[in-house]
Amino acid sequence: MSKLSSEEQEILEAFDKGKLKRSKKAADTQKRHQKYAEAMFKKDARINIRLSSKDLRGLQKRALAEGIPYQTLVASVVLHFAWNLTGD
Repeated sequence: MSKLSSEEQEILEAFDKGKLKRSKKAADTQKRHQKYAEAMFKKDARINIRLSSKDLRGLQKRALAEGIPYQTLVASVVLHFAWNLTGD
């Protein structure tokens, strides 16, 4: 596990001390993220795209750093973009 930044450490300490409170929008945020997760795991369509070799290598390198398959990274990027387009 990577080291925590000072901000992350401060948040963790506040959590451990019970000083954090739920956001008023927590339930809505949780529902939205549940939709993201469901959509992410539902793989019912296939697409083919052409990318430059350089872009593909960049995606593969980033995916390797994140510890995920590059196709999963691409799907995540597309999902994030699609959800932000619709405002959901």
